[in-house]
Amino acid sequence: MISACSPLSIRESKEIKPVTKTNFIMGSLVKITVYDEDIDESVFNRVFNRIQEIENKMTINKVTPQGEIIRLNNSAGHDFVELSGETFFILEKGKYYGEITQGKFDITIGPIVKLWNIDTENAAIPDGEEIIQKLPLVDYRKLELDQEQKKAKLSEEGMMVDLGAIAKGYAADEAAKILIDAGIKHAIINLGGNILTIGSKPDGSLFRLGLQDPFQERNINMAVVRLNNQSLVSSGTYEKFFEANGKKYHHIIDPKTGYPVENELVSVSIITEKSIDADALSTSVFLLGLEKGMDLVEKLPNTEAVFVTSAKKVFVSSGINKDIFELVNEDYQLELKR
Repeated sequence: MISACSPLSIRESKEIKPVTKTNFIMGSLVKITVYDEDIDESVFNRVFNRIQEIENKMTINKVTPQGEIIRLNNSAGHDFVELSGETFFILEKGKYYGEITQGKFDITIGPIVKLWNIDTENAAIPDGEEIIQKLPLVDYRKLELDQEQKKAKLSEEGMMVDLGAIAKGYAADEAAKILIDAGIKHAIINLGGNILTIGSKPDGSLFRLGLQDPFQERNINMAVVRLNNQSLVSSGTYEKFFEANGKKYHHIIDPKTGYPVENELVSVSIITEKSIDADALSTSVFLLGLEKGMDLVEKLPNTEAVFVTSAKKVFVSSGINKDIFELVNEDYQLELKR
């Protein structure tokens, strides 16, 4: 959970009141805040319509005439499916993150996600035998992509793509394109916690965003980050979960085991230029754990990360300094990279 924690100062030479519009799309509250003067507010509807268009193509939770991922899943084990350029692009990105994480990030996790039903009223611990039976269907390498014809195929019947860990990031990037094309230079896009900033504040200062305290209720922050033309996406055990038999089961499922991943992390926040990358990496890095996750982040250009452990220790990547990151809760301790 990420929140804007400092509004535009009213002490500027000319007061500019930000304009905010909200909508509910992709299962999330979408909030667009623009700090420019004299904007054409029809741009908000164009943004919301674009995000809705992306949801209609990518969702596996409802049937739509535009539903490309549902068509792909329904054809698993049989036929190649022709896709739009953007759906093909996201599948390519998904396979890329599968490769660089050795399968820890896997967009074919769908069969396991459907067993758990986390973040629905039907959430429950699946039968262990069911998980064992479904695990062989989770393998991004069995997603075949035809680059020339923009077609894709899942090689085995029962396989299922789920873009829940990457599609919102893509949607945020597309929203930014619309705002920038409209001449907007200062804005924050918040797509269910996927943050993307356009420029800085009109006074030149960076946008200040709060990082959720994983052990507190919503909108209580443990740190602040400052962004300029960057995306910030967090994944954590506190976001979506259910409890059974005295244990918490969160939504970040390990494709190798079929169960919610268990490591020392409670939160990972990624800073990148593109939100699609921050979205995929927040899940990828969480699944990799602190050491392997940090190693991956350090290898990637223009990528930074904040790790929070269950012991309230905070680790940051080498490009993060006091100008862009600040702890605001004394319960947490900033550690040297290990």
